[in-house]
Amino acid sequence: MGLLRATAGAIRRGLSRTRSAMGGSLVALVRGRRIDDGTIDEIETHLIQSDVGERITGEIIQQLREDASAGRIERGEEALSFLQKQLVDALGEATPLRESQDGPTVILVVGVNGVGKTTSVAKIAYALREEGRSVLLAAADTYRAAAVSQLKIWSDRLGVDIICGDSGADPAAVVWDAAEAAIARNVDVLLVDTAGRLHNDQSLMRQLEKIRGVLAKQMEGAPHEALLVLDATQGQNALVQARMFSNAVDVSGIFLAKLDGTARGGIAVAIATDLGLPVKLIGVGERPEDVEPFDPPTFVEALFADD
Repeated sequence: MGLLRATAGAIRRGLSRTRSAMGGSLVALVRGRRIDDGTIDEIETHLIQSDVGERITGEIIQQLREDASAGRIERGEEALSFLQKQLVDALGEATPLRESQDGPTVILVVGVNGVGKTTSVAKIAYALREEGRSVLLAAADTYRAAAVSQLKIWSDRLGVDIICGDSGADPAAVVWDAAEAAIARNVDVLLVDTAGRLHNDQSLMRQLEKIRGVLAKQMEGAPHEALLVLDATQGQNALVQARMFSNAVDVSGIFLAKLDGTARGGIAVAIATDLGLPVKLIGVGERPEDVEPFDPPTFVEALFADD
């Protein structure tokens, strides 16, 4: 399933803080300079501060030192090209959302409170509607009345239908009803918003497993996507959340939210390399349209773009 194509301008604007901390200052640091040990140390510091991750940073820096020692990289411009290639390779190829070939595509959205999960659901719904796809929302965060109300507001604003339950109702029962409705209405996509589960609360994790079981009974292969929403501003703590969620649910990809509000955009690299999970979508602003499919070359190019 292809969302709207990646827009270089939108991604560049959304990465302005990370670009200033990483790309912009790094470009200013090395451009026109000869590459020596001191410069390489400064490059390493920039990568670490941008949350690229210690392991992948170590690998990149080691290779840079070897290339510089062998005379393959001598100037700052050559180092910048090297860094961009290394980051693109580390991120891997773009991974589009999966699509059901028989009946509605089910996208389960999970994440802890405060990461922007419900807003991310709305952004996905907006992008799908822009492509002409029919969307049904399932408000399975029944523990918080405010969460259901928020999703209802988004459904009205976006013009998509929603299935809700009473406050405190069994989330799995709401999902069951939503799955039945999605099949009966022959919608293209069922988007399931779950509770903002604390990643160290085992009872809530079991509830998430129950929701997955309900979906699997209703539709073969469902959920076709299990997207974990992570807050890019949380940096390395987001990796802890991702590991815990992956133990409870087969996470298929990451929605990296609030990327516009952080200088730690390098966390996308750490997610891909440390967790082996593809970043599939990124949030680059507060508006419903501020969602982009994650495209590694476009992302890295935006990081190193001149202001």
